[in-house]
Amino acid sequence: MTTETNDGDDAIDGGRLGVGIAIGVALGAALGTATGEMGLWLGVGVAIGIGVGAALESRSG
Repeated sequence: MTTETNDGDDAIDGGRLGVGIAIGVALGAALGTATGEMGLWLGVGVAIGIGVGAALESRSG
């Protein structure tokens, strides 16, 4: 098991970004199931998740 650290080589480490994307996919899947527009809402969910992950990463220092 490896642990990623923010060593300045990349803008966003995968851990928190992955959490954000997972949140977005879950949100998108729920909305897509409810509305019948799965593709649309998964895309929106991933975009939101990337934003959430980037925000989590920037707050962690």
